Amino acid sequence: MRTGNPALSDQVFRNFAGQATENETMTLQGTVNKTLILLGIALVTASYTWGQYLGGNPNLSMMVAFGGAIGGLITGLICGFKPASSPITAPLYALFEGLFLGGFSGLMEMRFPGIVIQAVALTFGTLLILLLAYKTRLIKVTENFRLGIVAATGAIALFYFVSFVLSFFGIRIPYIHESGLIGIGFSAFVVVLAAMNLVLDFDFIENGSNQGAPKFMEWYAGFGLLVTLIWLYIEILRLLSKLRSR
Repeated sequence: MRTGNPALSDQVFRNFAGQATENETMTLQGTVNKTLILLGIALVTASYTWGQYLGGNPNLSMMVAFGGAIGGLITGLICGFKPASSPITAPLYALFEGLFLGGFSGLMEMRFPGIVIQAVALTFGTLLILLLAYKTRLIKVTENFRLGIVAATGAIALFYFVSFVLSFFGIRIPYIHESGLIGIGFSAFVVVLAAMNLVLDFDFIENGSNQGAPKFMEWYAGFGLLVTLIWLYIEILRLLSKLRSR
């Protein structure tokens, strides 16, 4: 099994396969429940920085959002390298990422009124549609499909990393980050890629739940899904902002 989401690598589930008792194994329903809890935590903390930004305290909101981004990075790395800590680190990750997303969303909402509700609707609409397509097998996860998505995701991750490093030297890659046709086309491609990673996540979790993984892996799987959803939401926001800029 392969997935473009680094949190849900096949080696993770393989490491813990068969280590749980019959009544303490990872289940699909348990993973859904944990994912909903993580989304709820992120929503609560996001509402705080969102309210601060739109309520007249943008500086405070962005300061807290920056702290949330750092906290999310740290807890995300800990959760990724130590899956057994996920019952604690996954909720903390959701808390910190919510703070970041609330501030970032407030900033985008001030620039483009109405953009956030559109991005949220498109994100969860995409989630539900792809979940339905996966469950009804309208989308079949073949080995070639996995390989293609994983390779493309790795390429985008490398591109973003190089772009980030170059920004420290005042170098900006032309067209890609602009609102021209190339920039919009690039963002649209990344949105589709992020959405396809959701399909890989569904498939991976379904297979992982059949390998006898321990119960705490439900938190870890929920964490992995949250990572993909946040990526998809941010990319949709970027795409919509480019379209609005035109």
